[in-house]
Amino acid sequence: MAFDAVTVRALTGELSHKLVNGRIDKIYQPEKDEITINIRLLTENVRLVLSASSAHPRVHLTKAAKKNPISAPMFCMLLRKHIGGGKITAVEQEGFERIIRISVESYDELGDLTTKYLIAEIMGRHSNIILTNADMKIIDCIKHIDFTISSVRQVMPGLTYTAPPPQGKTDLTDIRETASVDFSAASSADKAVLSCIGGISPLTAREIVYDAMHTTDVHCAALTDSGKNKILYSLTRLARDVREGNFSPCVILNAASGKPMDFSVTPIGQYETLAEVRKYDGVSEMLDAFFITRDMQERMRQKSADLVKLINTNTERISKKLAILARTVSESENRDKYKIYGDLLTANLHSLKQGQDSFDAQNYYEEGAPTVSIALDPRLTPSQNAQKYYKKYSKAKTALVEAAKQIESGQSELEYLESTLTAVENAENDEDLNAIRAELAAQGYAGKGRGQKKRAKQSPPKPLHFVTSDGFDVYVGKNNTQNDYLTLKFANSSDLWFHTKNIHGSHAIIKLGVNKDVPRSSIEEAARAAAYYSKARSSSQVPVDYTRIKNVRKPNGAKPGMVIYEGYNTIYVTPENPIKE
Repeated sequence: MAFDAVTVRALTGELSHKLVNGRIDKIYQPEKDEITINIRLLTENVRLVLSASSAHPRVHLTKAAKKNPISAPMFCMLLRKHIGGGKITAVEQEGFERIIRISVESYDELGDLTTKYLIAEIMGRHSNIILTNADMKIIDCIKHIDFTISSVRQVMPGLTYTAPPPQGKTDLTDIRETASVDFSAASSADKAVLSCIGGISPLTAREIVYDAMHTTDVHCAALTDSGKNKILYSLTRLARDVREGNFSPCVILNAASGKPMDFSVTPIGQYETLAEVRKYDGVSEMLDAFFITRDMQERMRQKSADLVKLINTNTERISKKLAILARTVSESENRDKYKIYGDLLTANLHSLKQGQDSFDAQNYYEEGAPTVSIALDPRLTPSQNAQKYYKKYSKAKTALVEAAKQIESGQSELEYLESTLTAVENAENDEDLNAIRAELAAQGYAGKGRGQKKRAKQSPPKPLHFVTSDGFDVYVGKNNTQNDYLTLKFANSSDLWFHTKNIHGSHAIIKLGVNKDVPRSSIEEAARAAAYYSKARSSSQVPVDYTRIKNVRKPNGAKPGMVIYEGYNTIYVTPENPIKE
């Protein structure tokens, strides 16, 4: 990510203009490494997020609201005590580093006006949020860093706050008329720029080279003096724009998938036709648009790790069982041979003697009656050897029937687990994950143990609901329990039912009411929603089947969410989130 010092410079300028003289109203800690602060301004209220997430550290204003824990964590309570109700007097960048310092004036327990500093360090896995007093003594921090974690710099309550050690590079803002880059220190020009200039990201370094050479693939060994001068001029011009506050916030989207790839506060042209550059009016608006989905996905990935492990463990168990059953079926295919051996031994009992280890008999069941050698147990009588083969035949026949039943059951169970995994991957909040946990526990995969399906009374399922552009109500199940509820209990026989064709996903329902004439546009919107909440979310031209509910039924004993249907039509759509951001 390009959350470099250039981005911090643009952001602090914007936040300083917006937040200074604002009052801190409420403070929450929705995640273990994230703080949100509601700030009252003269004409509006805004929400500031400070995240020390290893994956997506950031600071910006946001419109997104997360669910907060019932009991506030200790760090949140401490912030409320020290800066709750305080006035923001400054938002500054520490030097030209990825460090934002927010100065807050508030009254202490004695009624004295004091200044506290809320410091956000945006440094990947070393990110932190730190509260200090006016003398820079650390009051507390969201991540405690002691000598067992870092021998270079400790961040603990009671210690004096010190900035991270410098990297020994030339800050971008210190470049004036000329810049100095050692092009012999790296293989490519962008890496040479990155190794010498502080405060820029790899994306920015590549853009400097692209701006000068119209390509990012520039090897230092092939650079002429003219080429070096062009790169240095481009670097100097960027430094001037940063000092003067000339920023152009933008998000880079993959041209094919439309997914966010990166962001920048300076113009980006290096991707050419491979990406779309979407511009924003403000830095916070850009960051909020970029991180709102990425951070949610990362948080959900972490919170769903136990579910994914549980599902994968059971999937692996069933797959091994099916492999064993397949071998049983293969071995049972020769069962008729055992019956023939028994018949041949019975027909030749007069020729057999106890103690033989084999017997050659003419196989009258095959054309030409070829001779076949039958293995015998010398410890058994001739009659007992014959009965042994009859028993092997009977056992193989029974095993084949039982294996077929277990294979069918195992395949059904695999289908269920795969559909549940899809629901986990598409979960959007803790409520979705908790519903899936409850479902798995009810099916015996978690909780009290397999086979014990008794559970506490659950609240009614709450499928996703939205209204199409034509005014039709659409409901989408976000797990198998909701799918069953929608299809088997909630929907009427004439309602339209949607599901991705041969792809695990949600059931979607268009409620018809009095109006039975559904426009094509509403059918497409419901189909796009069904495709979005399926395993094919990232695909395009996804086939979605739709039919009347009366054509959908659930087989006896089928797992939650498992149905069969007939008399359907198929529409091809590109998945789309029905809830517009």
